[in-house]
Amino acid sequence: MTSMNLLSLQKNGMQRMSENSADVVLISTYELGHQPAGIAMPLGFFKREGIRADALDVSVEGFDAEKISRAKFIGISVPMHTALRLGVAIAQEIRRINADGHICFYGLYASLNSDYLLDTVADSIIGGEFETALVELIKKVLARDENATERLSIPAGVKTRLQAAMPVLARLSFSKPERTAMPGLERYARLDWQGEQRLAGYTEASRGCLHHCTHCPIPPIYEGRFFAVPREVVLEDIRQLVEAGAAHITFGDPDFLNGPTHALRVTESLHQAFPHLTFDFTAKIEHIIKHRELFKSFARYGCIFVVSAVEALSDEVLMRLEKRHTRNDVTDALNILREAGIAMRPSLVSFTPWTTLDDFIEVMDFVERENLIDAVDPVQYSIRLLVPPGSRLLEREETSLWLGKLNQPAFTYDWQHPDARMDELQRQVAVLVEGAAQRNEDTAVTFYRIRELAKVRRGDELAVRNQALLATHRIKPPRLTEAWFC
Repeated sequence: MTSMNLLSLQKNGMQRMSENSADVVLISTYELGHQPAGIAMPLGFFKREGIRADALDVSVEGFDAEKISRAKFIGISVPMHTALRLGVAIAQEIRRINADGHICFYGLYASLNSDYLLDTVADSIIGGEFETALVELIKKVLARDENATERLSIPAGVKTRLQAAMPVLARLSFSKPERTAMPGLERYARLDWQGEQRLAGYTEASRGCLHHCTHCPIPPIYEGRFFAVPREVVLEDIRQLVEAGAAHITFGDPDFLNGPTHALRVTESLHQAFPHLTFDFTAKIEHIIKHRELFKSFARYGCIFVVSAVEALSDEVLMRLEKRHTRNDVTDALNILREAGIAMRPSLVSFTPWTTLDDFIEVMDFVERENLIDAVDPVQYSIRLLVPPGSRLLEREETSLWLGKLNQPAFTYDWQHPDARMDELQRQVAVLVEGAAQRNEDTAVTFYRIRELAKVRRGDELAVRNQALLATHRIKPPRLTEAWFC
């Protein structure tokens, strides 16, 4: 995902005039290359309440200035850091062309950065389980527009410059996500497997998380709670995704196994209805080990890979992040999945204040030794710890030893590694990975270039590459064509 050229988006948007624009527009800027749940989920609530709304996914459609200029309410979905950075740029342009429109940021990263957003580009903020509060806010905004002399009444759960509000942590009455207003699945990430690419859909069976990993943005918002989406709602959504052409489903839950019984029932029902459908999900290493008996069933129901936040192999780093797993647990989890015939796709936080150069190289040696080179997207080797406002890391006294000032426009605290070589390595790896992605370079070639970069920095003599792993016709594990995880 490269940075967005807003002027280009504006130009593209101006070329297609929206003659019948709705008063309400929901915008997604980025959702990991998926058709955005951050639009589909609230649109389902809107349909039930009779609220007409337009949808705009600027990551694939461009910026439709005409549609935006007529809206009375603009909601910007920010479920992740990248989406927030792009969303602020979009909001600045919206404010230029529609000074009277009400701009609401909603989603995980809205609450974490609410003060800054309200001071700069936003009229309101909603976090947590946001849909019902969003519906009520829209009703108030549209009613006020009909009687402009009335002061806007702000519903509970909505934060403004004049009203404080915590993230909404109440169980919702879910509606089937509404996807008819969004671009087709062919515009989004696909499953790449067995030499072909298949259309992929994205849904959620639960939201929030039971755990408190210190680097994760979810605990400051959900405080250890998670909410299951009813099985019938999930299956209705999967059905419409299949009708739209999906041959694979990604469950986007922060951790699919927060509710293992719910997860098993959902996937069993999925398989009964669509026997040839495959799927993937995300689960903690801890949960893979704890629920090892479930994975043969998941494989039988169509699971072909699991994303797991390995993050690091250093027990020191894992302890600091409160991951509740160890290096040895990673190997155990990998074996559990392999025995079930399911691939693991590890995600990493490759650069933290505690990660040493030896730690970094050890991860790459482990990846090679375990034949995971094609299972780890190269961008994972460039990921640097984000410390957003509200992070649990800020609660720790030792954080002051390495933490810098809040870089609010970047939505993270600056920090420096005690070993300057690590900061420089991170910058070099990031540049290398970006260039490799633009050239569509073979994953194994990029892997060895990164490892050589790290070993040269450590002063190692370079070994001869394993040419077998560079074979262009090697069998690769299943993956989605969008490689980013943040």
